[in-house]
This record gives sequence, structure tokens and C-alpha cells, in this order.
Amino acid sequence: MAAFFSGFSGPLKHEAPEPLEGPVVATITGGTIVWFVLFLVQLPFYGWFDDHGHLWWLWTCLAGGGLGLLGIWIVRRRDAAIKRAAAHE
Repeated sequence: MAAFFSGFSGPLKHEAPEPLEGPVVATITGGTIVWFVLFLVQLPFYGWFDDHGHLWWLWTCLAGGGLGLLGIWIVRRRDAAIKRAAAHE
């Protein structure tokens, strides 16, 4: 591992590129919907997942949907803040 970092010395020689902007709210919303759909599709098979030790698949989908809801809230606030900042300029 030390050999990997041995060639690095001093500051970077170029700046980081600007972040890509796109339909962030729509992307996060779409992903959240996918997580909830996966949860609902797997729900009828709860017993099978439990019998085979794969119950975590179900809860992973539910956690993904829940975190997606948090993500939607965050990106909507971010977009609103960007629009407010642009309006003040």
C-alpha cells in the first residue's frame, strides 16, 4: 500500500471538475419508488425469506425506501436553496 502512495508529493496539479447537475429530485424519487416496489414485491414471500435466512433482503428494500424519502427531502431543500441563492444574485 505504501508503494501506491509513494509517488504522490505536493498539491494536485489541476482543479476538480464542476459537479454535474441534472434532474436530481426525479432521480432520487425514481430510486425510492424502485426500493418500495421491491419491498412490496418481496412481501408475499416473507415466509420463504425467513425460512432460508434471506429476510434481510426484505428489510434492505424497506430501509432503501426510507432512506430515499430522506433523500427526497434533502434534495428538495437543496434545490430550493439553490433557487433562492440564484434569485438574490
